[in-house]
Amino acid sequence: MKQTHGICGLSVINVYKTPSESSEIVNQLLYGDHFTLIEVKKFWSKVRFEYDGSTGYILNSLYATIDSDLANELDDFSKAVYNRHLTNYALLENQQLLPILIGSRMDIMSILGHENKESEEPTPSDLVETALRYTYAPYMKGGRSPFGIDADGFTQIVYKTEQKWLPRNLEQQAKEGVPLSFLEESTPGDLAFFDDEEGELIHVGILLKNNYIIHAHGCVRIDRIDHTGIFNPHTNQYTHKLRVIKTLNQ
Repeated sequence: MKQTHGICGLSVINVYKTPSESSEIVNQLLYGDHFTLIEVKKFWSKVRFEYDGSTGYILNSLYATIDSDLANELDDFSKAVYNRHLTNYALLENQQLLPILIGSRMDIMSILGHENKESEEPTPSDLVETALRYTYAPYMKGGRSPFGIDADGFTQIVYKTEQKWLPRNLEQQAKEGVPLSFLEESTPGDLAFFDDEEGELIHVGILLKNNYIIHAHGCVRIDRIDHTGIFNPHTNQYTHKLRVIKTLNQ
């Protein structure tokens, strides 16, 4: 049977663990994200997000369907153009403006009948500058937007905006890249992973220069990092124990 595909034409769509709005949010689709419909029910669809293969449930009323040929074209993410402004806008057919968040896919606007109303703010120049645009974004489990984001959602969307692929899941992200032996070997943009007392991975952040790290913990914040882990200067305490540093630049 021929598969059906969909695309997100809204600013953001929550993806739930089960078909219920009281269920856990496991991910978010941003404008331009496309997916395969695995199962369609009366109000809900189970979908597979084509960018990273993650699955979950979204409301049927929130997405538009696209054909397989178009979905196959969109699968070539090397041709994708992502919004690097904190907020951009799409001009809809009714002349209303739809906010487009950072990390959204912009090259699909004509597919949805929209026009680009690009922001006049300066465009970030690199991965670190993109990461800094999320500073103070509130923590939200499953989130991938400046209005709510989790630790691995933060690292994935920053890397995605800079055309560098990362999985959605923390454990899968830790399998990417090359491990570094010492913090001094790292460069801004490398990833640092953290574990608990049982050795289970629990957190990830993006390294900055001069032994700082930006990460989503309570909100997207900048803290100190050393060989022990993340040190919060406001509470004068370590919050996360360093497990490994990975670089994707080799």
